Amino acid sequence: MRSFWTSFLSTFELRWRNKTPVYAGFYKPYVPVAARRTNVAKAASKLQKNGKKIAPVIIEGRAIAKTFWGKAWCANLEAYSDYANRLPRGRTYARNGSVIDLQIDSGCISALVQGSSLYKTTVTIDPLDSGRWKAFVNTATGQVTNLLDLLQGRLSKELLESIAARDTGLFPSPKEIKLGCSCPDWADMCKHVAAVLYGVGARLDDSPELFFTLRGVDMQDLLAAAGESAAAPLGESASLDEGDLSALFGVEIESATPAPSTREKAVPPEKKESPSSKIKPVAKKTRAKKRQPVKKASTQIARKKPPKVS
Repeated sequence: MRSFWTSFLSTFELRWRNKTPVYAGFYKPYVPVAARRTNVAKAASKLQKNGKKIAPVIIEGRAIAKTFWGKAWCANLEAYSDYANRLPRGRTYARNGSVIDLQIDSGCISALVQGSSLYKTTVTIDPLDSGRWKAFVNTATGQVTNLLDLLQGRLSKELLESIAARDTGLFPSPKEIKLGCSCPDWADMCKHVAAVLYGVGARLDDSPELFFTLRGVDMQDLLAAAGESAAAPLGESASLDEGDLSALFGVEIESATPAPSTREKAVPPEKKESPSSKIKPVAKKTRAKKRQPVKKASTQIARKKPPKVS
């Protein structure tokens, strides 16, 4: 133990004397957002030149997810105290496009995240328990009549709550998730992993069918269980808004649209015309003044006497 601290202090002193960045091999210095975005563009361009097909996470606006599947995925992660303190670190990374590549397969999420360097992140998720899936299929019998409504989240409110139910629904819990990243951070949930998990929520907005691929189940089971009822007209459908999801998971969900301003412009009160203002004023009669005669100026010019001739 003593040799470790001796080596650490000697390394610190050497770097301090040479005026080099001192982070003792653990953490690299902070990189500004502008520089990070430049690094992201360079890394993505380099990968594409090498022939690698990348699928970057692009988030427009402040809300990371806007549909039922995307918002429910993010809300499920934020509902667990194991992740609550670590996830916020990844929001900025996800929003500024640091997730250069994100691939979702059965039980596995692989990604490339640009931080101080380019890091490889892997998240493995256990397949959905067969008993939970069968129970959900039985619950959804007759309620899911086509895949389009399922993918768009246009189902009954009770069925959507069953999908998002904690521990009994379709979303994974922390004990079913294993995290890994090539960065030097010792924590399992580093900011790069957090950015990838938020990136999955954004990806589910565009491709919700990937959720069922990730959990290792087949959507067709829902239609097969419906049987003849699959051809019946769809009943009333609903969607869980931010308030319902917030109450279900116990977290605050970002809204895709900004809340309207509560400050209203003051409207000046209408001026009421008084009875006296409606009466037109009577013009006063004025007497014409007599014009005074103008005195003519005298036009007589004094004649000069002619000079005497000597």
